[in-house]
Amino acid sequence: YNEYKSYLRMPYANQPTIKILELTDEIIKFVIEKTDLSVANSLRRVFIAEVCTLAIDWVQIQQNTSCLIDEFLAHRMGLIPLTSDEIVDQLQNFRDCSCMDYCRDCSVELTLDVRCNDEVPRHVTTRDLISSNLKCIPVTSKVRDHDNDTDNNQDDILICKLRRGQHLKMKLYARKGFGKEHTKWSPCAAQGFEYDPDNALRHTTYPVPSEWPKSDYSELEEEQNQASYEVFGKPERFWFNVESVGSLKPENIVLSGLQVLKKKLTDLQIYFTNEVAKEALYIS
Repeated sequence: YNEYKSYLRMPYANQPTIKILELTDEIIKFVIEKTDLSVANSLRRVFIAEVCTLAIDWVQIQQNTSCLIDEFLAHRMGLIPLTSDEIVDQLQNFRDCSCMDYCRDCSVELTLDVRCNDEVPRHVTTRDLISSNLKCIPVTSKVRDHDNDTDNNQDDILICKLRRGQHLKMKLYARKGFGKEHTKWSPCAAQGFEYDPDNALRHTTYPVPSEWPKSDYSELEEEQNQASYEVFGKPERFWFNVESVGSLKPENIVLSGLQVLKKKLTDLQIYFTNEVAKEALYIS
C-alpha cells in the first residue's frame, strides 16, 4: 500500500535537471530528470505547437503564366521556412497590431519577380525571394551566405519551373504565428520523445520482443529484449530530440518553449488567485 501511495504522489518538491546530450545547428538532444510525465509532455506539445516563428501568410500574385495555378503556388510559398531568431520577438502579433492591413510592426514584405527569356527552363527557387528585412529570409539563403558559396544552389527550395516567355511576379507578407494555428509556423521538423527505453512500464506491447529495435538509450544486455515489468514504476527520465526546420535554432526552440509554458502557468496562478479572492469577498 505504501508503494502504491508513493506511486500516486506528484513530485512537487523535485527540482528538474537537464543534461544536453548533443547540440548542432539543426538538432538538440537532451534528457530531463526528476520531473513528472505530464510536465515533460507539456514541453513536447509546446515545442511543436506554441513557439512563435515567421511564415508567409498573405500572397498577392500579380502575374503568373506558369503551368501551376495560383492557389498551388501560394500554398508552396507558405511552407518555405524563414529565419526568425533575430526578429520574431520584435514583431507584434497581427491581432494586436493597430494597422488595418500589414505594417513593419507586424509583418515583413517579400517580393518575387522572375521571367524566363532562354530556351532552357528557368528554375524559380527561394534564392529569387527578396526580403525587405535581412533578418527574415529563406533558411536556404542563410545557409548559402554562411558558406560563402554563391554558385551552389542545390539547397535552394524549388518553387516552380518557367519556360521561355513565362513570367511569375508576386508580393508576399510574412507574419508571426504558432503551430497550433497552422503547421507552417511550427519550428520543429521532428520531435522525439522517450521515457521508457526498455519497456519496463509496459506502456507498449511488443508482439515479438526479439524483433523490436532497441532504443539508443537502452541499458539492456545484448541478449535481453525488454526489461522486467515494474508494477509500481514511474517515468522520471525523459529523452528529447528536437529537430529544427531552420527558422529557429534548436536551443532557441527549447528556451522559447520554456518561456511559453512558464507564462501559461503564471497566468493560471494569477487567475486562480483572483477567483479565490472573489469567492472570499462573496462569502464574507
